[in-house]
Amino acid sequence: MAFYDGIFKGLGLEGWCGGGASNAPVSMADLLAQSNGDDAASGPAFPFPSLDNLNESCASIVQSRDVTKGIEDGFLAAKPALKTVLDPITQPLSWLLDGALYAFETIPWFIMIPALILLAYWASRSVAVTVFVAFSILALAFVDHYDVAMQTLAIIFVCTGISVALGVPIGIAMSKNDTLQRMVVPILDLLQTLPTFVYLIPLIFLFSVTESKLYGIAIILYAIVPVIRLTDLGIRLVDQDVVEAANAFGMNGRQKLMGVELPLALPNIMAGINQTIMMSLAMVVIASLVSAPGLGVNVLRGIRNLELGVGIVAGIGIVLLAVILDRTSKAALDRVDMARKQR
Repeated sequence: MAFYDGIFKGLGLEGWCGGGASNAPVSMADLLAQSNGDDAASGPAFPFPSLDNLNESCASIVQSRDVTKGIEDGFLAAKPALKTVLDPITQPLSWLLDGALYAFETIPWFIMIPALILLAYWASRSVAVTVFVAFSILALAFVDHYDVAMQTLAIIFVCTGISVALGVPIGIAMSKNDTLQRMVVPILDLLQTLPTFVYLIPLIFLFSVTESKLYGIAIILYAIVPVIRLTDLGIRLVDQDVVEAANAFGMNGRQKLMGVELPLALPNIMAGINQTIMMSLAMVVIASLVSAPGLGVNVLRGIRNLELGVGIVAGIGIVLLAVILDRTSKAALDRVDMARKQR
């Protein structure tokens, strides 16, 4: 006799429950418990009234697995409509990622490496940072990790660029509209607190693992939050006396934004871009589980095949890329901030 049989009988729900006996199929856990000689008496004296425990006394109450099955069925039922809407919107992302990967893989190393070193110097104007970038890239090339490192950089450049292109306007709009900010902040909180693997679950059902946009969307959703938040914060922190002075000079909204607010908020925006780059790199490794190329594939190989050396070398490569991107973006931020203070 199940624990809650008496309660359903006392409430007069025995008929609705189908006589108090559950008609649900026996789960594998129950079969294992029965084969081991376990029974209900070995359970807790007062079990929590969960769906499974109530189902033992009342067949009309669904089990927990029915809830998860219903969620899955609902998602699969909506999948055709979602794909019809999302496929045209997200297809350019696949083209960008495939194009960037093709370019980074086909451009000869004697052109790509100097180009990356010059880009690092142009962004940072720092000899020390430039030397470190050159040393790191050459070190990865010497251990035959140049190709996978370039694949990782290609994905980061595309996803970070899209995150900034979308995130900065969203942050600006939030700073100008308190209602919009209240609506967007809970979404940002959700994106920031979801475990990284959770981003991949619905995308695997929506898109094929052969499509680049599968991991591209996951990376963008994960990495876009900091640039939105810090753009919004930076513009809101602009001294209101400066804004009032701009109003006194007769500036319209666009002139104030481009000439006053964005330049003053630029250090915060650059800090958001730096964090977006770091989060993109972190998600690239996780996205290797769904066919994202790059150093993450070697890390995954090291874990799966217990190849310690492969995993450690790839991990060191990821660390070097992280330091390259972090130091270059921070040097660029310091340079922009110093130029702003000198005006």
